[in-house]
Amino acid sequence: QGLHSVCEEAHCPNIGECWESGTATFMILGDVCTRACKYCAVAHGLPTELDRDEPRRVASAIAAMGLEHVVITSVNRDELADGGAAIYADLIRRIHAELPGCSVEVLIPDFKGNEDALRTVVEAKPEILGHNLETVERVHPWVRPGGRYWRSISFLGAVKKMDAGMLTKSGIILGMGELEEEIYQAMRDLREAAVDILTLGQYLRPSEHHTPVDRWVTPDEFRRWKEIGERELGFRHIESGALVRSSYHAKEQAREVQAGGPGRITEVMEADIPAPSEVLGPDGPVRVLGELPGPKLVQIGGL
Repeated sequence: QGLHSVCEEAHCPNIGECWESGTATFMILGDVCTRACKYCAVAHGLPTELDRDEPRRVASAIAAMGLEHVVITSVNRDELADGGAAIYADLIRRIHAELPGCSVEVLIPDFKGNEDALRTVVEAKPEILGHNLETVERVHPWVRPGGRYWRSISFLGAVKKMDAGMLTKSGIILGMGELEEEIYQAMRDLREAAVDILTLGQYLRPSEHHTPVDRWVTPDEFRRWKEIGERELGFRHIESGALVRSSYHAKEQAREVQAGGPGRITEVMEADIPAPSEVLGPDGPVRVLGELPGPKLVQIGGL
């Protein structure tokens, strides 16, 4: 039906396990992203025309598959006024109508900090709303030039102001040059925004054209970050391991994790501000103006 699975597009290592458990992740809004993050395998460039019929076709496919939990994500569509939020909302409502027993998780872009676009998705009532922070504040401008660290943090915080009972989720990739104190601070910042669920995984370089792997995180370190996050910082649940990705064990999280209330951060910051090294042209494509200096690569010791 011309549908895209991010499981395949992003080279996810857990594709077999998730599909066998009745979970799948669909990528909507096309398969070409307007941003060019240095860790991501998804193609970037000029996107195709928006497919208004996509929500109907995706919902029909999900119903035919009889899925118990579905994750909906997308490329960035910065040329659209709402970033594709209306398509997300339409699809969420269609899935709930056609397959009432299927829980819906969305992993959304930042919509350039557009709070109205965010509200459009929140009001469609997904069971989990996720937005990935991806990395620590210092490394962020280098590997994710199309995004902004505090925009992502505050975007998640704003969800709880709109709907305090909605489960929120984020993810951090380890192995791109971060320091241990920076990981801890990023986790604290996410908790300030009342994020309920966090995923921590190992960065795997998609190709020689992407940023290199700085280090390989040990299983023991992943375990300790989970303990720190859940026991000290108060995350409701953390999935932490080398092959963990955003959708890993997503169905179990939707069934078992209870949302917390609002955090201290509830307003969207840095909305509609151009990212450090990009400008959007009048017709939408991203024009990269220059590279930022890369982070100093360090060897991280024990926690």
